[in-house]
Amino acid sequence: MILDFSHDERYYFIKRTVREFCEKVLGPTAEEVDRAQEFSWDNAKKMGEMGFWGIQVAPEYGGAGLDTITYAMIIEEIARISASESLSVTVHNSVCAYPIQRWGTDKQKAKYLPKLASGEHIGCFSLTEPNAGSDVASIETTAREVEDGYVLNGNKVFVTNGGVGSTFLIGAMTAKSAGIKGLTIFILEKGMKGFIVGKHENKLGMRGSNTSELIMNEVMVPRENVLGQVNGGFKIAMETLNAGRIGIAAQAVGIGQAALELSSSYARKRKQFKRPLTAFQAISFNLADMLTEVEMARLLVQRAAWKKDNHKPYAKDAAQCKLVASEVAMKATTKAIQIFGGYGFIKDFPIERFFRDAKVTEIYEGTSEVMRIIIAQDLIGKLTR
Repeated sequence: MILDFSHDERYYFIKRTVREFCEKVLGPTAEEVDRAQEFSWDNAKKMGEMGFWGIQVAPEYGGAGLDTITYAMIIEEIARISASESLSVTVHNSVCAYPIQRWGTDKQKAKYLPKLASGEHIGCFSLTEPNAGSDVASIETTAREVEDGYVLNGNKVFVTNGGVGSTFLIGAMTAKSAGIKGLTIFILEKGMKGFIVGKHENKLGMRGSNTSELIMNEVMVPRENVLGQVNGGFKIAMETLNAGRIGIAAQAVGIGQAALELSSSYARKRKQFKRPLTAFQAISFNLADMLTEVEMARLLVQRAAWKKDNHKPYAKDAAQCKLVASEVAMKATTKAIQIFGGYGFIKDFPIERFFRDAKVTEIYEGTSEVMRIIIAQDLIGKLTR
């Protein structure tokens, strides 16, 4: 496998444009978005004008049709300024628009993708329930077949964009006794009778991205809203999460990059014993480690993205980049707090926000423990062939 780490001028033009937008538009509101714990519809509209909601949606449906490497770069740039808003964007793109484009019928794609690409509709994807996290076979939401389609009953939790969404991909059991082979993915719409938003979560980090409970009470879903095949939802869910992990890893790289830049700038300006902090080896070595680890994580993201774009197996690569990038983000923000000292522990500086935001990257779209299971299974499978 040969990886070309050079990028064309279009890539760098997009990077410059996205960075300028994020710094000028998202930067001034990032602290307030976090403090208010509210999804910013004003910023969402502006991101829609930039094409952020349809980064990989095909142009025929109003999207930009960009490759995964460019997509990951855009998510990193957003996260470098406002991780909360990068979360809303990556979930919408990776785990809602992508599976509809990948497995949807022509009618489904024509109906949902244009509004998702423009940002008129915000998208969600939900498997997690109160008693079913990493264990998909434990999902209790049911889909009972009736003459005109399916009736869904159940609760979903920790749904990113749940309270602001209009298009929802919901995993439900159509054959509970079959375990994971009985899972089906349904497309639900805001306003369906019996489909309501429950509690909005009060979170440690990513506070500007809405996370909510979804409740389904006898929700009638037309047969045409099945995504893919009935009882074929597990394959869709796993492949969707693989794609989503690249986005989350890119987000984590953006958080790590922000921590590196903030702490480097602070260490150059802050003086102790008549010398800048960068003159002290304990500080400079931490900065060196942060730089090395962030760049390492970015390379893993690019490798996974390249494999996805080139239609090669990438489940292990997605797990690796998500595992490494999330743990790098957590380490980088922890080291940054230490470099800032007491100032890192107060809200006068943004580093505490990035520290809080970093933690969940080790949890959602597959915990670090699950990532290690995926990587180990791939390794052991190759060893036993």
